[in-house]
Amino acid sequence: MKKLISTTVILLFLFLLISTGCNQTQKTDTVKEPSKMDWWSEARYGMFIHWGLYSVLAGEWDGEIRYAEWIRSSAKIPVEVYDTLVRHFNPVEFNASEWVRMAKDAGMKYIVITSKHHDGFCLFDSEYTDFDIMSTPFKRDILAELSQACREQGIVLCFYHSIMDWHHPDYLPRRNWETDRSVNGADFDRYVAYMKNQLKELTTKYGAIGVLWFDGEWESTWTHERGVDLYNYVTSLQPGIIVNNRVDTGRGGMAGMTMSSEYVGDYGTPEQEVPATGFPGTCWESCITLNNNWGYVKNDDNWKSPKTVIRMLTDIASKGGNLLLNIGPKPDGSFPEESIKILEETGSWMKKNGSSIYGTGASPFANIKWGRCTSKEEGNNTVLYLHVFEWPADGDLVLSGITNKIKGAYLLDGGKKLRVIKKGPDIHIALPTVCPDELSTVVVLKIAGKPQVFEAPVIANSQVLFIDTASVNLVSFPDALEVHYTLDGTDPSAVSPVFSKQVKIAATSEFSAAFFMGGERVGAITKMRFTKVDPLPAIEPGSTSPGLRFAYFKGKYDSIPEMSGMKPLMKGVTDRVSVVKDSDAEYFAQSLSGYVLLPEDGVYKFTLVSDDGSKLYIDGRLITDNDGMHSSVAKSNDVALAKGYHNIVLEYVQGSGSKELNLFIKGPRGDLDINTLIFH
Repeated sequence: MKKLISTTVILLFLFLLISTGCNQTQKTDTVKEPSKMDWWSEARYGMFIHWGLYSVLAGEWDGEIRYAEWIRSSAKIPVEVYDTLVRHFNPVEFNASEWVRMAKDAGMKYIVITSKHHDGFCLFDSEYTDFDIMSTPFKRDILAELSQACREQGIVLCFYHSIMDWHHPDYLPRRNWETDRSVNGADFDRYVAYMKNQLKELTTKYGAIGVLWFDGEWESTWTHERGVDLYNYVTSLQPGIIVNNRVDTGRGGMAGMTMSSEYVGDYGTPEQEVPATGFPGTCWESCITLNNNWGYVKNDDNWKSPKTVIRMLTDIASKGGNLLLNIGPKPDGSFPEESIKILEETGSWMKKNGSSIYGTGASPFANIKWGRCTSKEEGNNTVLYLHVFEWPADGDLVLSGITNKIKGAYLLDGGKKLRVIKKGPDIHIALPTVCPDELSTVVVLKIAGKPQVFEAPVIANSQVLFIDTASVNLVSFPDALEVHYTLDGTDPSAVSPVFSKQVKIAATSEFSAAFFMGGERVGAITKMRFTKVDPLPAIEPGSTSPGLRFAYFKGKYDSIPEMSGMKPLMKGVTDRVSVVKDSDAEYFAQSLSGYVLLPEDGVYKFTLVSDDGSKLYIDGRLITDNDGMHSSVAKSNDVALAKGYHNIVLEYVQGSGSKELNLFIKGPRGDLDINTLIFH
């Protein structure tokens, strides 16, 4: 047993886990310097608007409704044909004041609208192109009207501006299907000068702009050096303007975060996803659609419910981020009725509970099973906003691992006081029998000082399967604490074994562990089941050759089809795991089949990455299901396999957009090159 030390010394080791998520320090005796990110971090919630010529088509081309704001590229519409849409863009129902009012009533603090999307059409009056709003029958500067409405109603106006431009003759590269559109005479530097001229218009004609939200930076013509130059240029025009990380080339895919400090950009931009955890010390904003698409699509009725939106916003705020929620207006300038209803209901919730979102910091708790927590300093105290998603049947709300003195608790909506009892390392809050708000009820808990929280011990092992023996390891923890554990699933106590460097197990076990201080448990209990398994036996394939057999099926699929009953358009052998036919086809499916040769008995981690759907089978068993239409998604699974050959089948389906299929494998001794292990 480690010797006990004084409480004063122990408290020096407490984890102070509050993070603002945006490089902002907690209050001290010195005054915090103002930052251009302050208003943005206070806001937490904004409206994204994708609107332009593509809205006229409402997702339909050649009788098919399966496109959106990418319709010019995805449907392969020639530029001269697409340009004729200018004559049909006449949003007579557009009302800037009404748009801003809806955003404000929904609880949003800023609006980001597409000044120019990838198609090159501009929603503003630009002296550098005729491909803008003034060439339409509408002939009114959309951004000028929004700018005035935002100033009048106290909303921050921001512009999305695409680096990519499918219309401008100097933008390169062309779409791969535009074979009859010559690149002779095209000058990318001249295009960049055009873009800078338009950005100067945007930052000098419409007053103070909150954010320049760049996109379309992923093509080879855009470089890190150009990104740095553009960042410096726009911030010289408005020094207080915020610029997202898509101005540069360091974004790590749809996860949206910049990969290293050499790249510029004031915040990260996860797309269509909420990160599993926050990013302490870094600003980030999840941009997410209200239905399936960014631009208006007339048959897209897959709307998120008000409950989903509210809980998504809460989840993001609890991790120190912002939510940018997208609306795709109709071509006439009105919002879809469904989106108006959702905004109204979420706005009603925000009117009562907005203080639990605006200006809050991240949760001091790593995991709360019944909901989420946001935090805010209040003088020398801290306010914890407990967002209860799952109402406890017995009315007992338990918060584990916080050692601060409790100063009181009440319901945010209505102010009803709640009884609080401290039981060892846990706080018990007595809730009403009936949940007051099914969308999300907020409990306010006031504590003295900054949160002092002990979480459960963190198990370092990523693999929970083993063949012979396993070693259970924990992430390091302060010397002031002891960890007691059990292997039978029971809760550990002060008399349970003390964890040292690691625990060896030789049979299936339910490992449970908790922190103890002075003989008393502090924090929650962590549990993980470690399962002993027999490896799947190897098979004898006979003679083999390197590579996998592939079959290619052309057609439109929403998920992986039943390929066994289909006739492939093409068959062959490929030497690597990949999309074997990277053609102009937007929709197709493929299968790869053969064997993987493993060097030893062990537990292997297979990570399947695809855009869109994929499935991995080993020896006839479904190991990883990554099916469906989605952006790049990685899924990992462990499987115990014996040394030798194992049958492998990879199925893949492609929708519009990017094409990606990769398989990574990690064995008992580290990473392996899957492409050297495949045979047919």
